[in-house]
Amino acid sequence: MHEIKSKLGSSVEEAQGNAAPVQRLADAIAGPFVYTIVSLSAVTFAFWYYVGSHIFPDVLLNDIAGPDGDPLALSLKLAVDVLVVSCPCALGLATPTAILIGTSLGAKRGYLIRGGDVLERLASIDCVALDKTGTLTEGRPIVSGVGSLIYEEQEVLKLAAAVEKTATHPIAKAIVNEAESLNLETPETRGQLTEPGFGTLAEIDGRLVAVGALEWVANRFHKENDSSDVVKLENYLDRKLSSTSLTSRYSKTVVYVGREGEGIIGAIAISDCLRKDAEFTVARLQEKGIKTVLLSGDREGAVATVAKNVGIESESTNYSLSPDKKFEFISNLQSSGHRVAMVGDGINDAPSLAQADVGIALKIEAQENAASNAASVILVRNKLSHVVDALSLAQATMSKVYQNLAWAIAYNVISIPIAAGVLLPQYDFAMTPSLSGGLMALSSIFVVSNSLLLQLHKSETSANS
Repeated sequence: MHEIKSKLGSSVEEAQGNAAPVQRLADAIAGPFVYTIVSLSAVTFAFWYYVGSHIFPDVLLNDIAGPDGDPLALSLKLAVDVLVVSCPCALGLATPTAILIGTSLGAKRGYLIRGGDVLERLASIDCVALDKTGTLTEGRPIVSGVGSLIYEEQEVLKLAAAVEKTATHPIAKAIVNEAESLNLETPETRGQLTEPGFGTLAEIDGRLVAVGALEWVANRFHKENDSSDVVKLENYLDRKLSSTSLTSRYSKTVVYVGREGEGIIGAIAISDCLRKDAEFTVARLQEKGIKTVLLSGDREGAVATVAKNVGIESESTNYSLSPDKKFEFISNLQSSGHRVAMVGDGINDAPSLAQADVGIALKIEAQENAASNAASVILVRNKLSHVVDALSLAQATMSKVYQNLAWAIAYNVISIPIAAGVLLPQYDFAMTPSLSGGLMALSSIFVVSNSLLLQLHKSETSANS
């Protein structure tokens, strides 16, 4: 636990060091700003000493010119006022203070946002793509049925468990756990190969056995099965599943088992419960005007059922997608002008997470490092509803950034001319260096205080939780 906290702390520090594009813009302005102020101060001195005190002789009666009405004293004080009242500090603090508070608040609430650049992109997201298994579902699947037209069900399960023994996908774990719960002895395997998004292949007793998607398994052995046999298998599994206590909140996935020389020899139904906050999360995103799409490598029926239960429209539902196809789909959304966030949990989602404007990973596990490394946002507490919270916090943070920048710019635009004496001829008003210094300090305090108000930002999903 201490090691995990240490890693999270390091990640937060690293995130706070990643500047947002708007911060780089502010930093780019702050450098020339200093030279500009020094130049304006020199111009102010030259104007009042050589020109202004002669054009407007009454200004020498102001206290700032001293008891003797000295034009040198007047010019020097106004030049110093310009130097002191100008506040590049407020401009420089406008973005990093808000980013610091925003990323820290996110980490406390359970979502790690990796930098100001991520916050800025996250605030502008208008489309969220969601994976199914482990994202909309809990990611703790169980075997709900095994079927075969030529083998005993336990034989099919033994072969599948042997092939999946070293695989890390949740479905593979479910198959292995089911075999272990039945005390089945799995045969020895050789040359295991996993193709993310498709399935796993291994050699058993001199013949290859594959477990995965229907087309992928069939293509491994270049043997087409009678479609009626596949339908019979699926119907058998449907009847078996309907006779169990599993409710409509469960998503059913079917994986197929094939053997070299025989083709498809059986099928295994895997059920996974929908997350309790899945429907709420989708509804809340849609209320915000954010387009939601479902991307899954699973078969049409399973994906359509989940989409219907969580409220995603059929035209936004996409099934039988390989990792490459998901990547392509995200790219197409971006090409059409959408700013896309991809939410996933496994290595299958890593390419899409990396391609999206913002990748959001639901959990950090040693075997799923590809997903967490590709993601820009990590939902440490594994709550899908934190997607809504992260979006809301990013928008609130960027709002503070723009408020701070607007204040810093407006303050300098108004205060510098006044400090230079623009009101002196007509209104007999001039700043003193002490007043200028006080205003400069107050400007920086305002920026920091406004950023600290982010701590009052409330979680949108706390009530649902």
